[in-house]
Amino acid sequence: MKAEQSSSSKTKFSKGNAKTDVYQVVTDCIIEALNMGVKPWVCPWKCNSAVSGIPSNFTTGTAYCGMNIMLLWCSAAKQGFNDSRWLTYKQSQEQGAQVRKCEHGTTAIFYNTLEKEAEDGEIEKIPMLKNFTVFNVEQIDGLEMSAEIEPLEVGKFDPLGQVEALFQRTGANITERGLQEFFKPLTDEIWLPERHLFTDAANFYATGLLELTHWSGAKSRLNRKIKGKFGSKGYAFEELIAELGSAFLMADLGVVGEVQHESYIASWLKSLKNDKCYIFKAASAASKAHRYLMRF
Repeated sequence: MKAEQSSSSKTKFSKGNAKTDVYQVVTDCIIEALNMGVKPWVCPWKCNSAVSGIPSNFTTGTAYCGMNIMLLWCSAAKQGFNDSRWLTYKQSQEQGAQVRKCEHGTTAIFYNTLEKEAEDGEIEKIPMLKNFTVFNVEQIDGLEMSAEIEPLEVGKFDPLGQVEALFQRTGANITERGLQEFFKPLTDEIWLPERHLFTDAANFYATGLLELTHWSGAKSRLNRKIKGKFGSKGYAFEELIAELGSAFLMADLGVVGEVQHESYIASWLKSLKNDKCYIFKAASAASKAHRYLMRF
């Protein structure tokens, strides 16, 4: 959508909308990225303590969540943006700024509930998917920017206090021993390789945050229903939730690293092709885990 078209009325979508199936459009975008070897849930820029890597609204400061994180990250990576802040065409005008001509906006989504009275008098709630268009601050002239974003490099094995604090405040039982990383539900333990075995501190913390996302799904916490054994479709789905959750946490905490799980990509691609809601379900669960853990 071009800038001059961005003020048009919003379009309602439901899962069965015949004209524009947002679920399918987004899923196809994720599939395309994975086939190209790109994980669209990896933050495309380096974060600092001043501005979170989680996309947020420039005007309200509210962070986007769920699928919107990936949609905005994916758009930022494709267009080379270095700022995580976005706003609508109307909001830019209210700021006394102007979206540059011929700039294309990025589609974001939100859920709404339509209440309809059934024949028996009961109120039926129908979930509706709406879309709206946002522009990155780098596409807009005349915005008053409080400060420039200066990416920070993560030094080799330099401890990150904010992540260490999160590990401690959760109360999770984390042991650094051996050569494997995993969450053991039976004993409610997280096992990580000793930190000196990692190439740098960022990848140690990225791995720890992924296992902490697994930890958040335990029955006594978020109670995610993990189906299947290692290597199964259900297990791969939980791994996707953990990857997304750790990516969101890393962006929020300023960790520049990556967790490699290429072995699951084939399973994810198959599930994405068979279920257009698959990525939405995973993103919703990951966003819930992200918010749960950041409350600590």
